[in-house]
Amino acid sequence: MPRRINTSVPSFSHPRLRPLVLALSMALGHAGAASAAEAAPDAPDAPEAAVLPVITVTGASEHGAYKVRESDSASKLTLTLRDTPQSVSVVTRARMDDFRLDTVNDVLANSTGVTVEQVETDRTYYVARGFDIINFQVDGVGTPLVFGNMMGKLDTALFDRVDIVRGANGLAASTGNPSATVNFIRKRPGAAFAANAGLTLSAWNTRRIDADVSSPLNESGSVKGRVVVASERGDSYLDRYQTRKNLAYGIVEAKLGSDTLLSVGHAWQDNKSKGGMWGALPLYYTDGSPTDYPTGTSTSADWSFWNNTTKGSFVELNHQLGQGWALKSTLSRNTESSRSQLFYVYGTPDKATGAGLFSYPSAYRSDNRQTLFDIGASGQFALGGRQHDLSFGASWSRSRLDDLSGYGRGIGTPLTPATDFTGAYPIPAFDERFDGSTYEDVRKTVYAAGRFALADKLKLLAGFNTTKADSTGLSYGSSKQKSASQTSPYLGLVYEVAPQLSLYTSYTEIFSPQSEQDINGVALDPIMGSSAEAGFKGDLFDGKASYSGALFRARQDNTAEQEGMNGGKAVYRGINAESTGAELEVTGELAKGWLASVGYTHLNVEDGEGRKTRTYVPRRLLRMSTTYRLPMVPQLKIGAKLNWQSDIEREQEPGIVTRQDSYATLGLLARYDINRNMTLAVNLNNVTDKKYLTSLYWSQAYYAAPRSASATLNWTY
Repeated sequence: MPRRINTSVPSFSHPRLRPLVLALSMALGHAGAASAAEAAPDAPDAPEAAVLPVITVTGASEHGAYKVRESDSASKLTLTLRDTPQSVSVVTRARMDDFRLDTVNDVLANSTGVTVEQVETDRTYYVARGFDIINFQVDGVGTPLVFGNMMGKLDTALFDRVDIVRGANGLAASTGNPSATVNFIRKRPGAAFAANAGLTLSAWNTRRIDADVSSPLNESGSVKGRVVVASERGDSYLDRYQTRKNLAYGIVEAKLGSDTLLSVGHAWQDNKSKGGMWGALPLYYTDGSPTDYPTGTSTSADWSFWNNTTKGSFVELNHQLGQGWALKSTLSRNTESSRSQLFYVYGTPDKATGAGLFSYPSAYRSDNRQTLFDIGASGQFALGGRQHDLSFGASWSRSRLDDLSGYGRGIGTPLTPATDFTGAYPIPAFDERFDGSTYEDVRKTVYAAGRFALADKLKLLAGFNTTKADSTGLSYGSSKQKSASQTSPYLGLVYEVAPQLSLYTSYTEIFSPQSEQDINGVALDPIMGSSAEAGFKGDLFDGKASYSGALFRARQDNTAEQEGMNGGKAVYRGINAESTGAELEVTGELAKGWLASVGYTHLNVEDGEGRKTRTYVPRRLLRMSTTYRLPMVPQLKIGAKLNWQSDIEREQEPGIVTRQDSYATLGLLARYDINRNMTLAVNLNNVTDKKYLTSLYWSQAYYAAPRSASATLNWTY
């Protein structure tokens, strides 16, 4: 990662364009603005004739590397975290590099209040505040995971940081959801040449290469580019599981004048896996007692594979209008393709004989295409003798899914203890029958958000989001014809009680269409509800660190919850649920050379009758990461991360409950600066070699990775 990334945004006033901008809409503040407060004083400026303000994003500086001062992820207004009436956590590039958080799963598993439900080797769900996270964005633009979960493991090499806005976020996302919105902030080209390369060797013969180059592309610096590439391949602790991942990202930014910046970029990631699991291990025997397999046990067959390719292209135009106003528009095209031959094992084994498991082979292909357009304006205006902020805009998205399942011959064949987990099941012909989906989801959203200075120390954030969602087509014989719309208001207050401390409260309503289907193949109705929170935010040590606390309450009606499997397909029912809880977080530089991020969550989730529900979600979570640069050996940095969660359970059948006891995982790191340009780092994961299940989100699960180590040699220019 280059040490310093400078992104210059021009400013210009054009009175003829200003009325036009105020009639349009925008979604997305400038990605680099969030880190303006961390600018290094010696950063080289762009030519003065080409730019007025210079915004400098610090990627991996020691000072403040675990926190940022500003973010627009919660409201599309660039506000300090203290002025944002909602819980916001940020995982910076420095923390990703320190602890080798190379995938989205790694990042979110180390974020306050978030659990990663790794239900299979190549399919994942995410949960916060008791509910599924379905809102994902890139630079503030995106739509929910319209078709459910996330396949493959999205790499983080192309991101400068990740913002997690917990609670409903209807102002900045097309739908409200009381869990969280995850906003990935892309890397941008800098004003000066910078380069970074790394080689990582890990357990199970895993090798990874990273390269990141940023440079001006002409003499004046008005055109800049950046390229990021990475390649990783290796085996696994799981039997027969092998992965290969390649990715590339490129972006070019060009100043079309002193007031206009054009950005064009493309990202590509290809994940190939052999021996990946579809479904997972049975968790109990016919007598109700729990199963206990070796950590590396897998249900996959020798011929199993699961390949996923994602591509994303975008064009972004920023235009400065003067007097604090700006226009931004983004057009994105994303595709995700999946090809697989998989082996699902179902049934309940007999403890004495091992009999009772059956085969379900299937071949699957899917193509998901998304087109996104977002346009809007933001700026300031004067009213009542005070300055206020305003952001408004519109977005449109179309997502189309085409998939086909080819069912293998021999579905239902009994398995024997000699073949059920050995991978020896012979590959069948996948032509027993065919079924699939062809459907489309279109969403149209308009939004507005204003931050009003009611008094010197009292600010009101108010706005709304109106979304219309329409779907058409068929999915496995069931109609997807559906239309729904809703306007969700948002209100938030922030009161500065002291120069370093603010109190806040916020309220918003929830509207979220969902694609999960019931036992009859009918999609569930949209989720409705509300979300509210109140808390405090403060700064420590002259702003080098921050702390926050929140009490929250969220109600969701008709939330999808899995109630079983129909063959290899999960089926769901709608439940009413209410989530209440508290969160505490401290992030930043706590002393010279000591960086930390610590978050604790206490949660309670009940259904409409007051009974505990979604019991696979841990009620208490601790997420901690810390590093320290030794004063007596300044070249050496040491660190640790600790993740702890309370016990979880799932009722499999009446009277049969699977439980996962509370557990903690410990990671350690040591990094030594060989010279100014080269470092060597060693990371240890799951140091205590704790054996635990990855999730109880489904009725099946598998075991997480045992103790492992990695070594990274990194070179920076």
